Amino acid sequence: MKTTRYFGFLILLLSGLFFIQCTSDPIAGPPGMDGIDGVDGIDGQDGIDGQDGTASCVACHNNAHRAPIEASYAFSQHAEGSAVGYAGSRGSCSRCHSNEGYINYITGMPAVDIDNPTAISCTTCHDKHSTFDFENDGYDYALRSLDPTTLIADASVIIDYGNSSNNCAECHQPRSAAPVDDGNGMFEITSKRFGPHHGPQVTMLEGIQGAEILGSQPIPGPQSATHRKGSSCTQCHMADAVGDDYSKGLHSWHTNENSCNTCHVNGAPSEVGGLTTDLETLEALLDANGMFDADGYAVPGTYTITQAKAFWNWKFVMEDQSKGVHNPGYARALIKNSIEALQQ
Repeated sequence: MKTTRYFGFLILLLSGLFFIQCTSDPIAGPPGMDGIDGVDGIDGQDGIDGQDGTASCVACHNNAHRAPIEASYAFSQHAEGSAVGYAGSRGSCSRCHSNEGYINYITGMPAVDIDNPTAISCTTCHDKHSTFDFENDGYDYALRSLDPTTLIADASVIIDYGNSSNNCAECHQPRSAAPVDDGNGMFEITSKRFGPHHGPQVTMLEGIQGAEILGSQPIPGPQSATHRKGSSCTQCHMADAVGDDYSKGLHSWHTNENSCNTCHVNGAPSEVGGLTTDLETLEALLDANGMFDADGYAVPGTYTITQAKAFWNWKFVMEDQSKGVHNPGYARALIKNSIEALQQ
């Protein structure tokens, strides 16, 4: 019995030594018996330096790039803030007449009155980049809108320039549609502000939304204007400044010779020939029909559809402010045919 217990104890002791040996560091040999260190390997080659993480940012976000933008913007009507006032505070108007209203609109917020509206500024049109992969996706200039624009006056019409001009189209369009016959050849003007409002540039360029009247001048089809087919808002209105003159081009949005002379080698046109005279003729005819008050506003009342269309066309071309240059054929047809219709 004692022998059996002795052998059991011996086996237990040997097992313990075995596990200790398996789970502990090797026991060093006697001094001077360690192995010889191996030869160091050959150094590896340095890797290629990565691109500076801010290289694409500082290309634009630097004082040299920013200074001309700020200098030219000071010459723009947006910077003047003259349209903010009353219009900028009203929910239905603030969309285009204030910084806060436009941001509300473009981010999908409902139209509300703005207590303290501020003028259009950098942050009105620019927010953050939709992507930082400029090499593959192109520069989006952090514009709040690059998507096609739906017309306010006709939701079935989509305007798409395919570039940053879509941001301009959000506001530079009529707020109402051209007059339509009431079924009896008449039309009622209910407001002294009758007309397409102050910014119908997009529809003039498209060649739509005029009150078209048949006459001696053929009416061009939509999107047939040379400026519409071969250019855009930004290409014509944001060309490089000429030297140190920042009153035209860039963020002033005033056209200059740089933006025109590429195509107009004989000099940029200031207006469509004879259009100013025709506008004066049409205005006199409308006035003779009692359609203007003493301050130049429309006189509310019921008129023939021809009179209402002629008034709309006069206002449409005047408010476009390009003197017909945006779409010469369309502007000429609207005014000349209106004159003929009233004279008849």
